[in-house]
Amino acid sequence: MLSRSIVLLPIIVSTLTSCTVGPNYKRPHIFLPEQYLGTPLNSSNDNSKTDIAVWWQSFNDPQMTRYVTLALKQNLDLTQAYTRLTQAQAGLSAANASLQPIGTVGAQAAKVYQSVETPLGQVLNSMPDFDRHGRSYDANLSATWELDIFGGLRRDREAALANYQSSNAGASAVRLMVAAQTANIYINIRGLQSRLDIAHQQLQTQQQLLSTINLLYSKGLASEFQVKQAKANVAQVQAVVPALGMNLDIAMNALDVMLGTVPGTHRAELAEVKPIPVIPQITETGTPRDLLRRRPDLIMAERQLAASNARIGSAIAEYYPKVSLGGLIGSATTASGNLFSSGANQAAGLLGLRWRLFDFGRINAEIRLAKGQEAEKLAAYQLAVLHAAEDVENSLSTLSKQQEQLMALQDGENALKHAQKIALIAYQKGINSRIEVLQADSNALQFSNRKLQAQTDSALAAVAVYKSLGGGWQPQKF
Repeated sequence: MLSRSIVLLPIIVSTLTSCTVGPNYKRPHIFLPEQYLGTPLNSSNDNSKTDIAVWWQSFNDPQMTRYVTLALKQNLDLTQAYTRLTQAQAGLSAANASLQPIGTVGAQAAKVYQSVETPLGQVLNSMPDFDRHGRSYDANLSATWELDIFGGLRRDREAALANYQSSNAGASAVRLMVAAQTANIYINIRGLQSRLDIAHQQLQTQQQLLSTINLLYSKGLASEFQVKQAKANVAQVQAVVPALGMNLDIAMNALDVMLGTVPGTHRAELAEVKPIPVIPQITETGTPRDLLRRRPDLIMAERQLAASNARIGSAIAEYYPKVSLGGLIGSATTASGNLFSSGANQAAGLLGLRWRLFDFGRINAEIRLAKGQEAEKLAAYQLAVLHAAEDVENSLSTLSKQQEQLMALQDGENALKHAQKIALIAYQKGINSRIEVLQADSNALQFSNRKLQAQTDSALAAVAVYKSLGGGWQPQKF
C-alpha cells in the first residue's frame, strides 16, 4: 500500500500544479509599414558585403575598427551592463530554485548543566536520581516543498526569465551605444584635424593677403578700408584655430574615457592627421517589422511588458491557499554510541496550509497595481516602437540629404580649385594681381572647410543609420 502511494504521489502533485492563474502573455500586435519611406544614396565605397553585426568595419578604417573593438572590451558602461545581467541571472536562478524542494541536513551535540533554581529545575531536583548533567545528540535530514498548485511561483519564474532577457537586451543596447559613440568620436577627431589643417592654411593665406594689401597701401594703391578688412579676416581665422583645437582635445579625451583609459593615453597615436572615414554603402536596411527583433531597446521594452504580465498572475495566486509538504528523518539520543541505532531513529511528516483568507482587500490592491504596471509597460513598448521607426526614418533621411549636400559641395570645391588654377595662370601671365590669386585660394579653402564638415556629418549620419537599425544584432527568439 505504501509503495502504491509513493507511485501515485508524483501524479497527484503534477495534477495539482497544472493550474496556472492569471493571463497568459501574448506579444502585442503593432502595425508597421512594409518598407521605409527613405533610403540612403549609394556611394562609391562598395562595402555592402560587410557583416552588419560588425558594421564599423565597413568604413574601411583599421584604426577606427581597433578602437571600437577595444571599447567593447574595456568600456566601463558596458561592464556595468554585464554586471546588471549577472544580477538578473541570479534572480532567475532564485526563481527556479523556489519551484524545487528545499533540503536541510543538521546535526548537533549538546552538553547541559541544569539549574535547580528555576521552576523546572526545582521539579526535576525533587525527583530521585536526578542528574544535573545532561547530553544530547541528534542528526536529521529534513525537506520542505511548496506545491505550486495555482502557479504563483511559476508566474514569478516567468517574470524573472523575462527580466533576465530584458537585461540581456539591455546589455546589447549598451554595446551598440558604446560602438556608435566610439565611432562618432573617432570620426569627429578626424574631421576636426582636417578642418584644423585647413584653418592653418587659411590663416597663412589671409596673412599673405594682408601683407600684400599693406604693401599696396604704402604705395597708395589700396585704401585703408581694404587694410582693415584684411586684418579682420586674419583675426576671424585666428579665432577659429583655438576653438577647433579645444574641440579636438575634448574629443580625444572622450575617446580615452570610452576606451576605459585615462585621458591622454591614446593622444600620441591620434596625432597624425588622417582622412575622415569613407561613408559605406548601406544597401540592406530590412523592413520596419524587423526592428522588433533587431533593436535591443525594443526587445528590452517587450520583455519588460512580458514580466509585468506574469506579475499579474503572481498577484492573483495570492487569492488561493499555499500548500506545502515537509518531512524529517534522523536520529536523536542522549548517548553518542546509540546514534543511528534503531531505538534512536525518528521521522516526521508535515502537510502545511497557509491562506490569506481575510486579506483579500490587500490582494485586490496588489492585483490592480500589477495590472496598472502592465498597462504602463504596454504603452511604453508601443511608444518605443514608434520612436524606433521615427529614428530610422530620420537617420535615413539625414544620410540621404547629407550625401546630396556633400556631392554639391564637392562640385563647388572642384570648380573653385579650377578657378585657383586659372587665377594662378593669369597671374603668371601678368593679367591678374597677387591679391586675386590669394582671394581665389581663400575661397577654395573656405569651401574645402565646408566640405570637410559635410563629410564628417555624412559619416556620422551613416553611424546613426546602423545604430537606428539595431546595429545588426541577430533576431532573438523568446
